[in-house]
Amino acid sequence: MSAPQITLTIRHTPSALDTRRGIVRLHPEVLDALGLRAWDAVHLTGARVSAALAAPGDATGTPGVVYADDVTLSNLGVTEGSEVVVAPAEVSQARSVTVAGSRLASASVSPNTLRLALTGKVLTVGDAVSLLPQDLAPAPGSDVTTVRGQLSRAIGAGWTTELLTVTATEPGGPVVISPSTVVSWRDGARSTAPAAPAAPRAEPEVIAEPEEPAPPLADLCGAHDQARTLAEWVDLTFRRPELLARLGTSARLGVLLSGAEGVGKTTLVRSVAAAENLRLVTLAAPSIAVLEPNAIATRLREAVDQAAAGGPAVLLITDIDTLLPATQPPPVATVVLDELRGALTRPELAVVATTARPESCDPRLRAADLLDRELAIPQPDARVRTELLRVLLRDVPLESTVDFGGIADRTPGFVAADLLALRRDAAVRAALRQREADEPRISQQDLLDALQSVRPISMSTSDNLATGGLTLDDVGDMTEVKQSLTEAVLWPLRYPDSFSRLGIAPPRGVLLYGPPGGGKTFLVRALAGTGALNVFAVKGAELLDKWVGESERAVRELFRKAADAAPSLVFLDEIDALAPRRGQSGDSGVSDRVVAALLTELDGVEPMRDVVVLGATNRPELVDPALLRPGRLERLVYVPPPDAAARADILRATARHTPLASDVDLDAVAATLDGYSAADCAALIREAALTAMRESLEAAEVTAAHLETARKTVRPSLDPAQLAALEAYAKNRA
Repeated sequence: MSAPQITLTIRHTPSALDTRRGIVRLHPEVLDALGLRAWDAVHLTGARVSAALAAPGDATGTPGVVYADDVTLSNLGVTEGSEVVVAPAEVSQARSVTVAGSRLASASVSPNTLRLALTGKVLTVGDAVSLLPQDLAPAPGSDVTTVRGQLSRAIGAGWTTELLTVTATEPGGPVVISPSTVVSWRDGARSTAPAAPAAPRAEPEVIAEPEEPAPPLADLCGAHDQARTLAEWVDLTFRRPELLARLGTSARLGVLLSGAEGVGKTTLVRSVAAAENLRLVTLAAPSIAVLEPNAIATRLREAVDQAAAGGPAVLLITDIDTLLPATQPPPVATVVLDELRGALTRPELAVVATTARPESCDPRLRAADLLDRELAIPQPDARVRTELLRVLLRDVPLESTVDFGGIADRTPGFVAADLLALRRDAAVRAALRQREADEPRISQQDLLDALQSVRPISMSTSDNLATGGLTLDDVGDMTEVKQSLTEAVLWPLRYPDSFSRLGIAPPRGVLLYGPPGGGKTFLVRALAGTGALNVFAVKGAELLDKWVGESERAVRELFRKAADAAPSLVFLDEIDALAPRRGQSGDSGVSDRVVAALLTELDGVEPMRDVVVLGATNRPELVDPALLRPGRLERLVYVPPPDAAARADILRATARHTPLASDVDLDAVAATLDGYSAADCAALIREAALTAMRESLEAAEVTAAHLETARKTVRPSLDPAQLAALEAYAKNRA
């Protein structure tokens, strides 16, 4: 019987404790499905093959994701977001292990210290391995404290970044080191290794074309035009150079391909190369950007030589912005640009570089003799997502109830990589649900349940607002407020054709204002749940930074992420702290610059598409007036304090799961709660339940007496003077 295996999405580990220790994190359900226990070894297959220890990840995380560090990503020859196959690994105890490293390490670190540093790790020939001990689950025979001291004394402070290459093991295959293992440095390493730290692998960081065939051009949903354009450029460059020469230009091709992370940039290049019968050599820029300058130039030169040897080829450099950043480009940038310029003069060689942030690339990259042509892959809309789901689930056993359009509507901001992660997560859920089934199938519910844990890549580092399943129907009363929010926020995203047909632009933004505790954030959560849109929630002060330019950069980054995850809502809570009236703050002009950045994003040169901005405040008079004019936060919606009927609805909603005694009349209670906000009403129910528990931990219901006692603790928080000022402001704006 063959060993079980699961295909997962690989992500960079968020924990610094896991870095360079030779472990990967798997969801507990995946460990169970593979028949593994914590700290068992796993076999990993990407563009290359490697092995590692499997540690349990967060049980509340995404089952379809495996977390690994940068060294493991390099060993597998993949970048973040790629697919890897995970399976149990058979590991042998090594009789001998040989490694290669820098001259300093090989000359200073004794074989015994080296053995202690590598104890507890799974080693495979060709892999990079760090000297950091595997101290999360120390293996028998390890001595973490001693080896740290020995390495620090032998190499100095840089020992934690030292990388070695495993050159030989006996027996072959994945091995672990035991107290009897003979560990040695490779012969000649002391005299031939360079003075700089060794590269993670012996061979260049060049990834050959994966064995998995590239998808046909017809499967590139949403990118057919870009693929056709790139194919036409390739055809002219490689097959009709004389035509270009007659028209006064050269047969050279340098392309900058942009698009959101995971949208399919690399896949597009692979498909075009396969359709045009071109060799493809891929160089991952992030994997060489961390090396010292001479190594970077060497790796790039080797990649160019490999691509130029043997007929028409495309050199694909992924995530070029990490190697050639726009801000503070490294000194080696000039050398890299010269190497690329030389590559484009090679016959039958095209260079394509990808980036998710074209604005973050060194502007020199777009020079006439470098990457002078640009293509951009757009964000998939609902129609494209439907087609992508059809393609991705085409060969997957599905139940007949699966509705591609319904799933597409529930996945705003998802790109191809996100939908792949959704498929994998749903497959894991289906497998766990049907362990003994002869013909397991993925159901609509599996896909919907996967949406609870799979989030768009564009929102992976954002503060997402949890909706908790709320919709506007769960918000009692507030009829006018809900209608205003529906028209200003949901209509532009749901019915863009209606706005176009009538020749008007939809509202850009809304300002919610009202007393504290009035339910403004609750309304936004319900709005997000109703509209199936991505929400970026930011507290006003979170974007403020004393360093010049950092606050403006944070604002630009926020709106860029919102555009990538569109349709989306940018929720700026406490906006009065973020955008106060200009010229009246004592923060060295930080607030003034943030206001200017917000204005630029709201009505800049490039209009926002499918992005709505919603601000909330208790002090609308403090917000800079320029933000409130038409075309910006033009709709001002007052959220008044709850009246008696609204308070009764809030009490009922809060007490939905609280057993109330027959003597409790919530309508009567609500009528006596003048001055209570929505938050106060919710707190009253909680306090009444706690009062019942204080009387008896076996209490089964909350009585009217408990509510009366709770009122002595929970007092009204609404300030009459503030209410009067807000009502006056609302009347003046009416």
